[in-house]
Amino acid sequence: MQRWTAITCLLLFAAGMLSHLPAYAQQDQVESRRKIVNKVVPIYPLLAQKMGIAGSVRIEALVMPNGTVKSAVVLGGHPVLAQAALDAVRRCKWEAAQHETKELFILNFHPE
Repeated sequence: MQRWTAITCLLLFAAGMLSHLPAYAQQDQVESRRKIVNKVVPIYPLLAQKMGIAGSVRIEALVMPNGTVKSAVVLGGHPVLAQAALDAVRRCKWEAAQHETKELFILNFHPE
């Protein structure tokens, strides 16, 4: 009985934490304020292919004025796909701008 109470409390806590996260529309490429000059296609992880894992990974990238990625953070998606998505976004290049911008990116992975 205590185990189920603990699990229920954990689920309620997690649901409460997730309700504070911003919602993003799922698109292939995404609400970018800056144009992408060089879009890099992620490499589909071999483990994900073998396991038949498909899905989207949401990433927020901090893009410097020169168009290169300063940092990137995974906002959601399957952990097996996350690193491949991060690697691809970090190699992308945006057009130059006056200041740093945050760019939301959603990459979709589908087994072939």
